[in-house]
Amino acid sequence: MADKSKQGIQEQLFHAETDREPGDNNWQGFGFDINPPVFLIAGGLIVVFVVLSLAFPDQAGALYQDTRVAVSDYFDWLFILAANIFIVFMIYLAISKYGVIRLGGVDGEKEFSDISWIAMLFSAGMGIGLMFFGVAEPVFHLFDPHLGAEAGTEGAGEVAMAVSLFHWGFHPWAIYALVALGLAFFSYNRGLPLTFRSIFYPVLGDRIYGWPGHIIDIFTIFATLFGLVTSLGLGALQINAGLTFVGDEVGAFPAVPDATGVAVLIIGLVTGLAVISVYLGLDKGIRRLSNLNLTLMIVLLFSVFVLGPTLFILGALPQGIGAYIGNFFELSFFGNSFDNHYFQGSEFYGPGGEGEGAFLVDWTVFYWAWWISWSPFVGMFIARISKGRTIREFVGGVLLIPVVFSFAWFAAMGGTALNFEMADDTAGAVSGPMFDVGEELAMFAMFDLMPGTIILSTIAIILVTTFFVTSSDSGSLVLEHLSTGGKHETPATGRVFWAASEGLVAAALLIAGGDAAVEALQAAAIASGLPFAVILLFMIYAVLQGLQTEYAILESDEFAEVVDELEEDNDVVVTTQRGDLVTEVKTRGDRVVDVDVGD
Repeated sequence: MADKSKQGIQEQLFHAETDREPGDNNWQGFGFDINPPVFLIAGGLIVVFVVLSLAFPDQAGALYQDTRVAVSDYFDWLFILAANIFIVFMIYLAISKYGVIRLGGVDGEKEFSDISWIAMLFSAGMGIGLMFFGVAEPVFHLFDPHLGAEAGTEGAGEVAMAVSLFHWGFHPWAIYALVALGLAFFSYNRGLPLTFRSIFYPVLGDRIYGWPGHIIDIFTIFATLFGLVTSLGLGALQINAGLTFVGDEVGAFPAVPDATGVAVLIIGLVTGLAVISVYLGLDKGIRRLSNLNLTLMIVLLFSVFVLGPTLFILGALPQGIGAYIGNFFELSFFGNSFDNHYFQGSEFYGPGGEGEGAFLVDWTVFYWAWWISWSPFVGMFIARISKGRTIREFVGGVLLIPVVFSFAWFAAMGGTALNFEMADDTAGAVSGPMFDVGEELAMFAMFDLMPGTIILSTIAIILVTTFFVTSSDSGSLVLEHLSTGGKHETPATGRVFWAASEGLVAAALLIAGGDAAVEALQAAAIASGLPFAVILLFMIYAVLQGLQTEYAILESDEFAEVVDELEEDNDVVVTTQRGDLVTEVKTRGDRVVDVDVGD
């Protein structure tokens, strides 16, 4: 427990000077507690989106495709520059004088131990994405390589690992770190609501409670929703592919058709579980399910490491990291302007057939937009668990700890798949089904080459399903938080609405996307990530302004005087007398600060 005599320093000197409270203008009725402008506009537009997508699926599918390519073609430079700016800014904060500032202020205390914090950072972020792309991306880049490598060669394998680590390494976690830092600082250090509008208090002041703040939260809701549904849609496709594979190829049970309708049915069933969980408020259950996710991921990772080519994996990890670091700047700033004929529209011929590769459109821009749109969800979670940590400690942990796990995951999953693809007797066994059906089948095709196929595939299906439920449940809480002006305690009705909305939007995207469902999901992430990238760039300025103010107060005479006054109030004076000699000893805690001897 913090010394009660020190309570109030942060509030007295650092908190924002405002009388507003989270959700003080909310409307309550019919089981809802909402901030009307934000909820009605965001919810209304989402309903319109679902209705039009289902009513005109062909036109909607074409629009998604055009949007995906157009945003990538015209704004790829923005995503590339923004992602690099985020990394530079976070590293600057960690090594600068601002690194000593503590999230929670001068009397902030850590709510979680270092071990618990590290464990929760491992579980944050990318569960479904790692499952979907852990095998598929390295195999894809093996046959459509970057950095001038020759397709299908050992050099292409090294490049495939490097590119995969690049997409899942420091860039996404810098985005998450920026959002989490902004949310934590303005909530804990400034006493503002834990919502996105609070980050812009240095620029907008009390106007964050008006229309400027409403617009920020509306954009945040759209980015969060479409970032979530991209993950949920990919998860549904992979569950469908897994059930089809286990039933058809292995013969464990009757084959489940690999079709859009089945994926939509899966979304409906799993969303139903999430809605029930949200309505009943099974917080302990969700926490246990999150722990189960992490446990199953580690079990699956260890199983592949042991059952797969262990020595190859151990060698692929440092070699892939070395190639990633060695090509870090070329990969980070690649804009495809001088070699367009090679990368965009170039044909690749892998064991699965032929197709077209567009490195920026299909990979880097999609990932950066996806991470940006996903950042409010992950950022709010990281902010919630990081109180009491210095900025230097926070940035170091967020940029390093999850990245280590991602590297290990791609080394085991991707390394095993690459080893099979480059061996004469198993060449094409993973890439063939993947190019014929889709990336969602890649992991199961790899499991088919390993001992314990049914067990590994079943664990993977369960894992994607539980990730789906926890992502939907937790995402609903974040969306409800945003749509209520930052209130923590609200009725379950709003969370049920958001959980159902996530399922409906994911289903609408799959139906409209049809055979190009993955591209439709990519379009949703890219389109919602574009405006939010601009918001994050403005956030850098707002966070820097807030930190400058905090540091100036910490260095001010006023702060020193307040601390001295509080310490003096805690001083204990012990007086002793021997004859005419009087001794006064002043102590502060366990320290003697003054001794006065006199008659």
